Amino acid sequence: MLNRRQFLQTATATAALAAQGFSSQAMAQQGLKMGAPSPFSFDDLKKQAEAMARTAYVAPPSPSPDILYQIDYDAHGKIKFKTDLALWANGPGEFPVTFFHMGRFFQKPVRMHVVENGQAREIIYDTEYFDMPADSPARKLPDNTGFAGFRFQEPRNGKLDWKKNDWVAFLGASYFRAIGELYQYGLSARGLAVDVAVHGKAEEFPDFTHVYFETPSPNSDTVTVYALLDGPSVAGAYRFVMKRAAAVIMDLDSALFLRRDIQRLGIAPLTSMYWYSEKAKATAIDWRPEIHDSDGLAMWTGTGEHIWRPLNNPPRIITSAFSDENPKGFGLLQRDRTFDHYLDGVYYDRRPSLWIEPQGSWGKGTIQLVEIPTDDEIHDNIVAMWVPAHPARAGQALNFRYRMHWSADEPYPTPLARVIATRFGNGGQAGTNRPKGARKFMVEFIGEPLTRLPSGMIPKPVLSASRGEFSNVLTEAVPNNVPGHWRTQFDLTATGTEPVEMRCYLRNGDEVLSETWLYQYHPTF
Repeated sequence: MLNRRQFLQTATATAALAAQGFSSQAMAQQGLKMGAPSPFSFDDLKKQAEAMARTAYVAPPSPSPDILYQIDYDAHGKIKFKTDLALWANGPGEFPVTFFHMGRFFQKPVRMHVVENGQAREIIYDTEYFDMPADSPARKLPDNTGFAGFRFQEPRNGKLDWKKNDWVAFLGASYFRAIGELYQYGLSARGLAVDVAVHGKAEEFPDFTHVYFETPSPNSDTVTVYALLDGPSVAGAYRFVMKRAAAVIMDLDSALFLRRDIQRLGIAPLTSMYWYSEKAKATAIDWRPEIHDSDGLAMWTGTGEHIWRPLNNPPRIITSAFSDENPKGFGLLQRDRTFDHYLDGVYYDRRPSLWIEPQGSWGKGTIQLVEIPTDDEIHDNIVAMWVPAHPARAGQALNFRYRMHWSADEPYPTPLARVIATRFGNGGQAGTNRPKGARKFMVEFIGEPLTRLPSGMIPKPVLSASRGEFSNVLTEAVPNNVPGHWRTQFDLTATGTEPVEMRCYLRNGDEVLSETWLYQYHPTF
C-alpha cells in the first residue's frame, strides 16, 4: 500500500504524469516511489555514453560507505525485497522485476528507471521496499540510496511461483546471469572485460550505473532492458532483448567509447568455475568426483571447424588465444550431465551452458581463454572472450551485436562425433615398469558418424603436439554396447615444464568423423 512518503499520492500528480505519456497502471507500481519523467531513447543513451567518454571518469559516490560496510554477507542475506512491491507485479508484462539491496560487496549504486512512451522515470530507493531485521544497519540508509541490481521473476501466470523463482539476475559491476532449460544458475556473463590477466596491470571492472526497463506489452515473452556502462577506460550503452523460452535467449547490442588505451579488450566475456573433473583430481581433495560449472570451451570457427578444449585448473595463470576471423560462435559448456559424476545437492549437472553467436562482421581477432588456479569452488577462475585484433585505442567507437544462448547444450552442435571425456594418468602398460616422463591420455568420442563405420573398421586418430613424442596409440570401441562410442588413447613424453599444446580428431580415409580436441598439458614430472 502507498505510504506518506510515496512520490505519487494525489490524483493531481497522477493526471499530470499521465499527460506526459505515463499510464496510471505503469505509475501505480505497488507502492514504488517514482521520480520525474525525462525523455529517453537508445540513441540518446549512446550519445550520453559518447559524451561521457570525452570527459575524465568520475566514480559514482558510494552513499554512506560506513553503513554499507556493516552490511556483510550474513546481514545482506537477511534483506529481502518485498515481492508484492515488484515492478509489474500486476502487469502489464508477464515478468515482475525485484531488486537487490546494496551492501559491503555492492557499494556502487545502480539507478533504476521505467520507460514508457519515450519517457523514463527513476525508481526511488526506500528501505520500506525490503524486509529486514529490526537491527539491520540498512535501516540507517537515507532515501534514494540506489540499488545493487535486479532480477526478472518467472512469469506471473506460469507453472512456477514467480515470487520464489527468477530467470535473469544482474548484480555487481556489469555481471549478469540466467538459467537454462534445467532451471539452474551457474556461470556468469559480463558487459565487458578490461585487461583480464594483463601482467603488471590491475583488471578493471566497469559498472552498469543506470538501468532502464522498457514497459512490455501484455502477455509478451520478451523483456527489453537498457544499461549505461561507465569505467575508467570506457563508457558504453547496451540494449538487452531477453526472451524466456525453454532456454533464455538474449540479443545484445552494445556501443563502446574508449577513454584510454586498453591492452586486452574482452567482448562478450563469460566467467565460470572449474576446480577438477574426471580428467585429473588430487588425492582426497574433496569427496565429490567432479566440481565445475563448465567443463570445456567450444568454438565454431569462421572456416566451419568445431573445436572442443577441456578446461584446466592450471599451476599458474594461463592465457590461451585461438585466432579466427568472423567466428560463428563460442561458449563455455557443461557437457557432463550425469548426476553420479557430481553426487552433491548443488546440481552441477544442471548448470547452464552459454553460447555466444556473433551478429554481423566481427573481423579478425582471437577467442581468448584465461585459466586461473583455484583450490575451491567458491572462486570463478575461468574467463572466455573475444579480443579484436585491432588495438583498442582511446577515442575509438566500437559496436558489437551478438546473441546469447543460456541452454543445456550449444545451439548449433556439430553433426560430427563430439568429445565427452578427457582422462589422463601414468603412461606405459599396466603391470609393467612405467616409463619415466610419459603421460597416458584417453579421449572419448561419441556420435552418429562413428555408428556408420563398417564392421571391423577402426577410425584413425590424427594427432599433433607442440613438442614431445607420441607412443602406444590405440583406438577402440568403448566396451559398453553404446553405438558410436569410441576412445583414443596415447602416451606423450615431453621434457621440461612448459605447457604442451595437443590436437586430435578422428577420421576414416578422407572423411572427418569428429570435432577437434585441443588440450593444454602441463607436465609435472
